[in-house]
Amino acid sequence: MIKKIFSFFTILLLIVSFPFFIKYLIQNKKIKVLNRIYFNYPGIINKKKDCPNYDYLLEKYLDNTFSVTIIDEKGSLISTYNSNKLMVPASNQKLFSSAYVLSKFKLNRHLKTSLFKSRNKYYLIGQGDPDLNYSDIYKLLSYIKENKNINFNILEIDSKLFWPYGWKTSDKLYKYGAPITTLALESNNNKYDDIYTLKEVIDKYLKDKYPSSKINLKISNLREIFYIRNAKEIKKVKSNPIISLLTLANSESHNFTAESLYKNASNSWNTNDYYKLKDWIKQKGLPIEKTNFVDASGLSRENKTTTNLIALFLDKMKYSKNFKTYQSTLSIIGVRGTLSNKLTNSELAGKFFGKTGTLSNVFALSGYLYKNKEPIIISIIQNSDQIDKSKTFKLLKDIYELKSCK
Repeated sequence: MIKKIFSFFTILLLIVSFPFFIKYLIQNKKIKVLNRIYFNYPGIINKKKDCPNYDYLLEKYLDNTFSVTIIDEKGSLISTYNSNKLMVPASNQKLFSSAYVLSKFKLNRHLKTSLFKSRNKYYLIGQGDPDLNYSDIYKLLSYIKENKNINFNILEIDSKLFWPYGWKTSDKLYKYGAPITTLALESNNNKYDDIYTLKEVIDKYLKDKYPSSKINLKISNLREIFYIRNAKEIKKVKSNPIISLLTLANSESHNFTAESLYKNASNSWNTNDYYKLKDWIKQKGLPIEKTNFVDASGLSRENKTTTNLIALFLDKMKYSKNFKTYQSTLSIIGVRGTLSNKLTNSELAGKFFGKTGTLSNVFALSGYLYKNKEPIIISIIQNSDQIDKSKTFKLLKDIYELKSCK
């Protein structure tokens, strides 16, 4: 009888303590398989922890134009300030889209620009290589054979899809607001090198090389790719590897690359709908409600998110098998990217891996701060007509110098 009672209470103890044991293993990242399961699990284990000294730091000099969320090494929310207030994130939007891309592509994969042939027709098809140039185009054209009639189709997306929703006309005048197209020459940095200029260049090349041939050249909608499924790929030029492109998008905050990568990863060149990105985040059990995602780069002011979501997302990324790679694509304070010239001579240099976000009336800074072996996560956004970047970096420095949660 005593043995049965002992066995009963032993089993009961195991049942009661098992969830806590699992949580301990997850928080301490003891088992890789368990980490992967939690990353894809539709829920979070983050709990609130009272840290008066952190709260005091935020309340001391922040006003209502700021939103801040801080998560400690164990995943506890140790301090928040307007954390659920919807904010324009600017390029902090890339933190989401780049992670999505990383989940879909192998790191050694490339974007490609290809020359296809089906019967007596050639097709030029791209994937938005940000470094595509005229030399690459000429290399592809050199594989066209002389014929009495040369039929050449340039496939490109509808011009109505060149810019995501909410990109201002004023932004479109600059390189950072260049149109997002599959056959962009050097990321469409030169507005005169558009698809029509490319058509003229190709036309001249073919007529000069084959003066006796009749050149039939036209621009077709990319949707027509469906009709050339049996076409043979004659030649292709590759972009830099995906990992290099992700670093360009995050570290240097390159909008064209961020958008192009997302379009390829989500197979959405023929639409400007970003629901796949939002659904992917939602499937991880993160608080996505009321947020608004309208691009992958953050240039649109119609994007709305919270520092709570950003911080919780960054925390969950720590459990991804791709975390080290993901972190390696970010700017490093005082070292690389958009943070290279910040706090260069401080103890903080090299200890914050993050992403900036800058628009008129917007500044955002989110990422991983290494005070110890494991990072704490910080997300700061200010939306105001009086942006004070110095206050954001002062807060980051103060958080680093704040030794413990009291």
